[in-house]
Amino acid sequence: MFSSKVALVTGAGAGIGRACARLLAAQGATVLALDRNEETLAGTCEEISRAGGKIRSATVDIADFQQVADAVSALVGEGGLDIVIANAGINGVWAPIDDLQPQEWSKTIDVNLTGTYNTLHTTVPLLKAGGGGSIVIISSMNGTRIFTTAGATAYVATKAAQFAIAQQLALELAKHRIRVNAVCPGQVTTSIGESTLKRNTIEAAIPVQWPEGDIPITGGKPGQAEDVAEAVVFLASDQARHITGTPIWVDGGQSLLR
Repeated sequence: MFSSKVALVTGAGAGIGRACARLLAAQGATVLALDRNEETLAGTCEEISRAGGKIRSATVDIADFQQVADAVSALVGEGGLDIVIANAGINGVWAPIDDLQPQEWSKTIDVNLTGTYNTLHTTVPLLKAGGGGSIVIISSMNGTRIFTTAGATAYVATKAAQFAIAQQLALELAKHRIRVNAVCPGQVTTSIGESTLKRNTIEAAIPVQWPEGDIPITGGKPGQAEDVAEAVVFLASDQARHITGTPIWVDGGQSLLR
């Protein structure tokens, strides 16, 4: 499906990013993988290479514009770029707004929102030069359909902004034949939760119970990274050639229940 296509994936070292990189490579794309964790990024590269896929990588702090610009330039080189998956992000600190510290707020904004800007600012010129392409931004059900995640104000703000960016740029870039869509996952089994710091969230919570679980289609079980990757790869493909400015919630109905 993606033979001769080049796809850049941020946050490709684990979780949704790794699943996207793996699926794109399996379907013939050359993957350009970015991640801040050198060890997990190497694992992604090894897995894809062992399966016969094509991948090049760079260790990058997505919040650092110059690092992103240098990495994109080095990885793309004289070639082109067809697909951009803006996936890198963190949950950050979840705490009541009067407890959340300025530096904690800034870090989440820097990684999730400025990181998305850095990714798009450096790759859109390459998509334009190639005559078009596809951008998929990984947002969330948080900040788009639900607002009940206690203490997640900074995270929700970034995800709402990413959602808006996808729709704004869908119009701005349409004349360049660049499609821009958003995928909004619900609860997914990844390692991102391990880096989440929750502090005094009970003060910001609205108690609700779901006796049968809050993910209707799976009886409360979280989704898998591959569930999200399948939607991402569809939007990146020519099968979605007439879809732009569109969000897809991949949450098993979780956001509708909440």
